[in-house]
Amino acid sequence: MPCGHMSDARHKKNDPEERTQGEFWRTTILDADSRLRVACGIGPDETQASLEAFQILLRRGHSDKPPWLLSDGWGGIDDAMLLVYGKVPPYSGRGRPPSRPKPQANWHYLQMVKVRDERGHFKGIKLRPIYGQKDELVAVLGQSTAYLERSNLTARLFSARLTRKTLAFSKQLGMHRASAIWEDAYYNLVRPHKSLRLPVEDQPGRKWKPQTPAVSACLTDHIWTVKELLMLLPLPCVSNT
Repeated sequence: MPCGHMSDARHKKNDPEERTQGEFWRTTILDADSRLRVACGIGPDETQASLEAFQILLRRGHSDKPPWLLSDGWGGIDDAMLLVYGKVPPYSGRGRPPSRPKPQANWHYLQMVKVRDERGHFKGIKLRPIYGQKDELVAVLGQSTAYLERSNLTARLFSARLTRKTLAFSKQLGMHRASAIWEDAYYNLVRPHKSLRLPVEDQPGRKWKPQTPAVSACLTDHIWTVKELLMLLPLPCVSNT
């Protein structure tokens, strides 16, 4: 899954207990096959935003280890992985008991770092394996974050709150979170993705069948309308235990 950061709009300070002023970061976890936005986190820095995104994965029943990840060169994701998925080593009986979580086996995380010259011109990319072997990571994840960068562009086109150097920033952090949730729901369920369309051979005059990321991920069997998205109430999950 590609995973990356995007700088969010500014927020005015309302609650002294929570920093709501300045730039906020947004971490989006994207499934490369279906283009589904799996989780989104917003925080005052890259680590906090990634931490929230990984915690959402856990609440939704994801496994107890991080997914295969490919991101750009920004930091914070590896620190959040340790906080959410890391394990504190058992105490050996000598010295101070360990308190810091450590990475576990079978973690896979690759960074694609853009290399620029002294004038800021793009020269190429450098692959930096954080967890796992480089050859194995490239074989599974590839070496491009194009899907994620295109998703970020779509987000900025959808929401004026993410447009740089404008006055359309959110005045309250809670309102910005609500806007991000609505945007991801529309992206996943309502908006057909051109790269996901399927060829149609048995219907004259029709070449393609459109699909949304949610349809491609088999989470639904049809493209939703905005009315359906606004009126349908999801049922709460009930445990059998």
